[in-house]
Amino acid sequence: MANALTRVFLPANRARGPSSKDTLRTIGWTALPWIVPIVCTLLWLLGSHYGWISAQVLPPPSLVFETLAALVKSGELWTHLSASVTRAAVGFGGGVVLGIALGGLLGLSRTLEAYVLPSFNAIVQVPVLGWLPFLMIVVGIGEPLKYLLIGHAALVPVTLSTLQGFRNTPRALQEVASVYRYSRWQVITRVTLPAAIPVIGTGVRLAFTKAWLTLVVVELVASSEGLGYLIVYGRQLFQLDLVLAAVLIVGAIGYAADRLLNAFERKLQRGRAN
Repeated sequence: MANALTRVFLPANRARGPSSKDTLRTIGWTALPWIVPIVCTLLWLLGSHYGWISAQVLPPPSLVFETLAALVKSGELWTHLSASVTRAAVGFGGGVVLGIALGGLLGLSRTLEAYVLPSFNAIVQVPVLGWLPFLMIVVGIGEPLKYLLIGHAALVPVTLSTLQGFRNTPRALQEVASVYRYSRWQVITRVTLPAAIPVIGTGVRLAFTKAWLTLVVVELVASSEGLGYLIVYGRQLFQLDLVLAAVLIVGAIGYAADRLLNAFERKLQRGRAN
């Protein structure tokens, strides 16, 4: 009898390390996202080396990285990078804070939603660049213009995701809160907001993507410094190596920021589970 019980329960309780198959699967999933960039880079190298692609259309990778190194050595890259990062941080941060506040208020009040949400949905249908001429007249072409447009791009997805997260709070959690006689503030901070974190986190990541794209577009139109301006400057001089170097920097920063936000979201979800 004891041997039978041991055979039944011991394997379930014994801590087993990862098998070789699990390790290979983990390595495969880790390497999978890099296949497409590696293949594109190889095609770029081969096309430049064998003359399949004209250097006037697509400069070779060596020239692009030489230009990137020259920008770093001269310090010009840090000037443009700091300007872009500052604008993105201010606009994105303001849009996220206002979006969570507005989405939370709409999610907590059906009356406020009935008054505000239809107008909000109508306004957000206008593209960000559609507000550019109007805001240029009101605030000029300085930094406030860029902050407002970037903040607008971040505000919309955060507001809608927060509203959805607040409205989709499980009914069972609300009933438990009523049993424990939570106050209105306790329900919001201990039940509604923690339950909405996954949806809000997705909205924040989408908001950063939209804010970062808006930043580059705004700097393309009205700016004298920044990564977007660097792209325009390279295009005007027909220096495609400079354009591609700036594009690589924009993509790398956007990808790194998205990974950081994803890690932060997972950390919040682990804290919510605990």
